[in-house]
Amino acid sequence: MSLDPDDPRTPSQQIAAALRAEIKTGKFAPGEKLPSQHDLVERFSVARETIKAALRKLQEERLIVTRQGSGTFVRANTERPVGLRPHVERAFEATNVTIDFAGFSGETLYNAIQETLDKVRIGRLTPESIRVRVLISDMTAPMAIPCRAEDQADDPAIRDRARRITDRSIHAVTDAVQELADLGLVKTATADVRVHNAAPLFKLFIINEQEAFFGFYPVVEHTVMIDGKPMAIYDAMGKDAILFPFTPSDEDASNDALYVEQARAWFDSMWGTIAREYTS
Repeated sequence: MSLDPDDPRTPSQQIAAALRAEIKTGKFAPGEKLPSQHDLVERFSVARETIKAALRKLQEERLIVTRQGSGTFVRANTERPVGLRPHVERAFEATNVTIDFAGFSGETLYNAIQETLDKVRIGRLTPESIRVRVLISDMTAPMAIPCRAEDQADDPAIRDRARRITDRSIHAVTDAVQELADLGLVKTATADVRVHNAAPLFKLFIINEQEAFFGFYPVVEHTVMIDGKPMAIYDAMGKDAILFPFTPSDEDASNDALYVEQARAWFDSMWGTIAREYTS
């Protein structure tokens, strides 16, 4: 692509405009990696410093982020929801993978990582270690939600239903991670689960201690079968929780970096204090 010599903008401004348009029109999707600086130098036939200047402009506009050793990526815009799976898959390109999850049943966690774990199983992704930590609500204890919609009262049968869903998801996650270690596909792989007595109001993912994704659980009324009979309950609906990303770059001094730092501190504080070992 040749730059326009009659354009009053500098070459770096023209390049920034071209890349901006491609990001805005979806040619490069949120979370997608941009071409390398070398490839951009060849594409626009300019010096590397000109490319760096164009990329700095897009960083200032919060359109892209640069991660040392990984490249430049389209920022996952915090004003709209994102899909978690591409970020998880990219995280597994690292040598040591860590995923911390706090939420309700762990169903979203399993859905987000199952395809990526399959790629480790067939050798397409090759991390040396995987560590997964899961914080979930203890459904053996009374909770604000789920509860009966009629009087908002706690009901052990409703919590038993939620616990069965949780057991299914948690076993799927822990078994899939442990299998990778058992097969010798990674040097170490652990999945630890702890519970606490706080009601499930939000979900949080912290990936490789560098990115955080947060979403509120909407509380909705719906009818489920309890002991063979329909019952209206108030429940936290994970599938309706929109995730918003916080993905600081190497040069980012914004609230994204502070949020990730505080999310990690919150998770560790819960893990090391009121959380206790999960038993199915």
